[in-house]
Formats: sequence, structure tokens, C-alpha cells
Amino acid sequence: MSIRALIVDDEPLARLRLRQLVEAEPGIELIGEATDGREGVDAVRELQPDLVFLDVQMPELDGFGMVEELGVGDLPAVVFVTAYDQHALRAFEVNAVDYLLKPFDRDRFRRAVERARQHLAARGGSLAREQLLSLLDDLKGGSRYVERLVVRTSGRVIFVKTADIDWVEAAGNYLRLHVGSESYLIRDTMAAMEARLDPRQFVRVHRSTLVNLERVKELQPLFHGEYAVLLTNGARLTLSRGYRDRLQHLLHGTI
Repeated sequence: MSIRALIVDDEPLARLRLRQLVEAEPGIELIGEATDGREGVDAVRELQPDLVFLDVQMPELDGFGMVEELGVGDLPAVVFVTAYDQHALRAFEVNAVDYLLKPFDRDRFRRAVERARQHLAARGGSLAREQLLSLLDDLKGGSRYVERLVVRTSGRVIFVKTADIDWVEAAGNYLRLHVGSESYLIRDTMAAMEARLDPRQFVRVHRSTLVNLERVKELQPLFHGEYAVLLTNGARLTLSRGYRDRLQHLLHGTI
């Protein structure tokens, strides 16, 4: 079955580039274009596309405004097309089918299309809508930190509240989230995860470890300015000397 696609972007050259890519890609039918968010809302409601290539930054009604106005009932699968930096895109990556960072090439476009195809074939549209609207709630609330993470594992999608995370450790090209008796692997970097979590709650204690301050039970001095960090669940971590100042500030100078 062909995917019925709509392009919404206020930049003529960007629309042209997307149009050329869509028309050259097997299995996709371009059913329309919109030059701004308001026109995009009308086009979605009238044409009922399966997939929308949606520019985030548009005057008056932007991509997020479109998502909010359409609501759950009329919202198709979405691939963001954006010039946002990589840190912001990590939020989009878990709240949309995919994203395209301008400028992008044909191979990256094809990967986005393939993800959309798999998503639609698995009847994941309702999940994408929930994730997008969750992102909107976070943005409207004025918070720049995520309140939950989406973990894909063994064909399942698991929602993890950040408040439930005990600690995070680096594992090669992945991170391992320790959540109670469970642990989950996600592909991310420690620096990017640290930027996404509220620094009032999560603090770096080692170059490969982030800890939830609510889970810290005790600090025990070791050698050369290092400390053992004991968590309420019995885990024992190490506070490196290089990360001591930040933790000391959060604990009001008690170490």
C-alpha cells in the first residue's frame, strides 16, 4: 500500500527538495503541500494523509502549534523537518516517527521513510500521537527537561518516568538506565542525557555515571578526595574528585 504524504514547510526551496525526494521514492504518493501551519492544518483535515513531513519553525502557527490544533483525532504520523541543533532533536527522536535535520541527503531521507513505513505497518499511529502530545505538554509547561523516556526493546516500547530512574551508567555506545529491579539500554551519550535531565534532581558523580539525588542514602569518604555513594537500593557508586564540587553545591556544602 502506498503511503499518502503531505509536505508542510514555509521555505520554497525546502518544499522543492522534499517534493523531489518524495516523488523519486517508491511507495509514496505526494498528495499535497502547505506553505504554513494554518494551511497545513486545513490540508491534514481535508486530505487525511498517512504521513506529514512537518517543518518545526514556521511563522504564526509553527509545527508544534499544528500538532496542538489538530489534536489526537486528526494527527497523522509525523517526520519533523528542522534546523534545530542535535540536543533539541533528541527530544524529537523519541516523540515522533523520525526527524530530518536540514540539510539532509537522500540516504537520510530514505531511512526516515523506512521508519515511517515500519511504523505505519505496525499500526503505531496512536503511539506516535501520544508521544507527540506528550512532547507538547512538556513544552507548554515551560520545562526544558524531559519527564519520561521512551525505550524500545525486544519489539516493545516502554515508557520510563525520569523520576523513577535510580542511576544511569555508560555502556559503550549506549546508556543503561537502572530503574528499581529493571535496567534498560538506550543508544545515547552521557553528555546528552545529562542535558535532558533536571540538574536539580540528577547529578554527574563520575564521567560514566549520573545519579538521582533522591536515591542517595549515604556518602562514605575514600581516598584522594573520592567518595563512595550508597543508594537506597543498595547500589554502591563512586564520586570522583572532579565531580565533587557540583554535588557539594547541591548539598549546600556538606561534603
